[in-house]
Amino acid sequence: MGDAYVTTQEDRGAVTPSLAEDGPRSAAPAGSAGPSGSTRTWSSHARLGSPRAPRRPRLWFEILLIAVSYWLYSLVRNAVPEQKAAALRNADRVWSLEHTLGLAFEQSVNHAVNSVTWLIVAMNYYYATLHFVITIAVLVWLFRRQPGRYGAARLVLFATTAVALLGYYLFPLAPPRLMHGGSFIDTVLLHETWGSMASGNFKQMSNQYAAMPSMHIGWSLWCGLTIFALARAPWARVLGLLYPTTTLVVIVATANHFWLDAVGGMVCLAFGYAVSYAWYGSLPHRLPKSVPARRRPGRPRVPRRPWGPAALRRRPGPSAPSASRPVAPRRSEPDPAAAVPPGA
Repeated sequence: MGDAYVTTQEDRGAVTPSLAEDGPRSAAPAGSAGPSGSTRTWSSHARLGSPRAPRRPRLWFEILLIAVSYWLYSLVRNAVPEQKAAALRNADRVWSLEHTLGLAFEQSVNHAVNSVTWLIVAMNYYYATLHFVITIAVLVWLFRRQPGRYGAARLVLFATTAVALLGYYLFPLAPPRLMHGGSFIDTVLLHETWGSMASGNFKQMSNQYAAMPSMHIGWSLWCGLTIFALARAPWARVLGLLYPTTTLVVIVATANHFWLDAVGGMVCLAFGYAVSYAWYGSLPHRLPKSVPARRRPGRPRVPRRPWGPAALRRRPGPSAPSASRPVAPRRSEPDPAAAVPPGA
């Protein structure tokens, strides 16, 4: 019949501890150096190669992150050397290119809108305020109503802004209102409004020759696409598309940007979406709307007990004996007085 393999008690005692310490060797992947360490390394590589799962954002961290990021953005943007001569030369080249393309309409729009005082003043304030107000409002809306998509959408905005700093450094560009002989009107100076950080008393606080790319277009288009993709109300989706369109008219009418600056902002936004897609493996609007709350390790989740009138209605009564299982008769206890003989 063959040789019989017999394991003695001593053999069992020698083999069992090693198996308990090393674990099953079949669980380790092929080509691994050790059972426990190699499995841990393989799982870490798998996590690094897979897309990042959305997480529930934390309010204090998001406020700190946005504040520090915008402070660094302003610091780096204003620290870029102005290079006035190069910026003016680049503005002449852009203006000449637009003439070649037959799309040099900025000066006509600037003079036409400036003839309507209330309209150009409103555009000056639009340029100064809504750029920040609406962007922050969309971030708050995502944080409260779309927490599963907030991280990916925020990454798009941050990557767009970061790559814009590279454009400010490599291609300094003067806005149309600062060109020599361009006959553009600086609407902020003319109407004495505070519609631009690079005009009036704020000239020393901002780099005036950082017009390419336009983050007014980059941020407003991010807001518009986010609202259009995630909002349910039709009127909100229409407003989402109108917002970047109106912003394009405003930046041209106030002579703060060429329309080619807007194209640069769109290219930066496309880069931001590419970074978010590479990190999360999907576009923001395709991610789940919400994510489950994370539980602390070592603390099991305790189910809530109902209370109030609902608890009284749900409280189970005494269980009835099962019909399929016979119930044994209850034995009566003997009476101690009956066991005592009479006369004792």
